Amino acid sequence: MNSTTVPKPLGAVQVEGNGGDRYNPAMSLSQRIAFIGAGNMTEALVHGLLKGGLASAGQLYATDTNPERGALMRARYGIKTGAANRDAAAWSQAVVLSVEPQVLDGVLDDLSPVVGSDTLVISVAAGYPIARLAGRLKAARRIVRTMPNTPCSVLAGVTAFAPGAEATDGDVDVVRTMFQSVGAVVQVEERLLDAVTGLSGSGPAYVYVAIEALADGGVKQGLSRAVAETLTAQTLLGAARMVLETGEHPGRLKDRVTSPGGTTIAGLHELERGRLRATLISAVDAATKRSQDLGMT
Repeated sequence: MNSTTVPKPLGAVQVEGNGGDRYNPAMSLSQRIAFIGAGNMTEALVHGLLKGGLASAGQLYATDTNPERGALMRARYGIKTGAANRDAAAWSQAVVLSVEPQVLDGVLDDLSPVVGSDTLVISVAAGYPIARLAGRLKAARRIVRTMPNTPCSVLAGVTAFAPGAEATDGDVDVVRTMFQSVGAVVQVEERLLDAVTGLSGSGPAYVYVAIEALADGGVKQGLSRAVAETLTAQTLLGAARMVLETGEHPGRLKDRVTSPGGTTIAGLHELERGRLRATLISAVDAATKRSQDLGMT
């Protein structure tokens, strides 16, 4: 694998703006990158960048308040780790804010003296707007806000991003490359990122509930738990690939499975009786509103 090759993620479709460009291998990164917070998303990005040959371990620095977490990241990936956020930010050319929104104000206040106008700031904090980031980081100009989801940890995630007004085309390329290493990428207006949070950010939890319930149905009919879960998860995986790789409307794909008077239409009738579609729409709506609320606190 050469330095410009990136593993193709599940259903790798890159959508920029209103377009629908197919996946393209990303460029290698030359920047030193500091990850503030060494949790699951940071680990996913470090893993994706190194696996794809898009960055070297010497370019990456992760901080965490838990020394055991830092030691694990250092041992597993060979990157630089530490506890001092300001040291990492001063060393870097790009800073990835990968901490909980509830603690981000304090982190930004600590970083503000060392984050200048030439530093690219990338945030993965849900519900934390670019204007608020800029207000805390007094000199920062190049800011990009992102919303990835947890399947990034298996290189099958999807990330939406919105660049700030002063982010450059080069900054957008860096963000696109970074998050393509762990899945698909879409660019949206910042005002839509709360909806992204409600849909793809929270969406894996909705799908896990569906997998659990469908598997329970299989167990009820006599299948073992292991077999039922395998059948369910692989069915959802295959159906998702059909949507992504054929480009057909889900309703048309559904109709292909549904024969007159058959088993599938009987099952679909029960889903309609249970208001599954309305409930899923309401779940996205509720999560979106909660993301908007977090941005106001």
